[in-house]
Amino acid sequence: MSPIEKFMAVRSTTERICSALEKEDYVVQPVVDVSPPKWHLGHTTWFFETFVLSVHAKDYQHFHSGYDYVFNSYYENAGARVIRTDRGNLSRPTVDDIFLYRRYVDQAMLKLLENAGSDVLDLVQLGLNHEQQHQELLWYDIKYILGHNPLFPAYGENHIEKNLKGENPGWVRSEAGVYEIGNTGEGFYFDNELGRHKVYVPEFEISTALVTNKEYVEFIASGGYRDFNLWHAEGWDWVKLQGIKAPLYWYEVDGEWQRYGYSGLEKLDLDQPVSHISYFEAYAFAAWKGMRLPTEFEWEVVSSRINWGMLWEWTSSAYLPYPGFSKAPGALGEYNGKFMVNQQVLRGASIATADGHSRNTYRNFFHADLRWMFSGIRLVR
Repeated sequence: MSPIEKFMAVRSTTERICSALEKEDYVVQPVVDVSPPKWHLGHTTWFFETFVLSVHAKDYQHFHSGYDYVFNSYYENAGARVIRTDRGNLSRPTVDDIFLYRRYVDQAMLKLLENAGSDVLDLVQLGLNHEQQHQELLWYDIKYILGHNPLFPAYGENHIEKNLKGENPGWVRSEAGVYEIGNTGEGFYFDNELGRHKVYVPEFEISTALVTNKEYVEFIASGGYRDFNLWHAEGWDWVKLQGIKAPLYWYEVDGEWQRYGYSGLEKLDLDQPVSHISYFEAYAFAAWKGMRLPTEFEWEVVSSRINWGMLWEWTSSAYLPYPGFSKAPGALGEYNGKFMVNQQVLRGASIATADGHSRNTYRNFFHADLRWMFSGIRLVR
């Protein structure tokens, strides 16, 4: 696939994810972690305008002088921005304006790509991987927006959750030894994957299947959300303060568990892997089973021997830099490094991850209380 074909394929996929939405859906921001779909459409366009066109396209004219302020996310080097909690207050630019913005930037990008050198192509590749990350976030955010509407509207029939299926249980044993961890530097990678290094990993066994809804129902029925002995202190505070009694999108109706998905509110499929789980919940469930979560190093060591990719899998590893990690200069250096505190690593991929965006060295990361993403549990003993 040529650079132009790749660019257009990624850009069109973003818009296709949003194609089932009504215009009113594009503007909603129920909580701080959810961004309105129209903001994602604008931000991923701003990325190309700011970091590629403004630097490498001769005489490029910005589409709108105020969009730098509206669509910057967290790049301090790129200047002031609308604070994250206010993204849902932006009635303007309109959805139509943002699609015009995308057309304008796409045309300029296609012209630039006709004779682009390696420096531009490397930036474009980063921009496309960045947009693929936002495609996954769009799936999360759209589900949260629709799933917190009291009407529980369906997204539509053509959705990703049809790929969420249970697996046959089993265990894989890994021998103790010294293993190399991290990306080799071949193909595309993010900077937090670099610093390939050796780690001693003791012997362990890891489940070949993710924890299912059926198993999690048993955890709830046994009083898992009422037993403080299973939880971190901070996790127990979270359960009490937030009144948490079940995974996100679960509802008990007339003694039966139902779950909101892209098709609407439906009876819980007990055979599916449990999803939308926080690190606090994953840790407590593992403690209830008398087991634990894998470290990210254990997960990478056995990744070729287990099926992964349906849900991001919580690990017990804090999100920290690998040996020799260094940030790129300027705004692009803010991409990963500044978030390496108070977050847990998740490994694998999910049903929402873009095609070609998965690899076994990918280090995703979230705060311990978050669960609007497609996250699940794999146990180690």
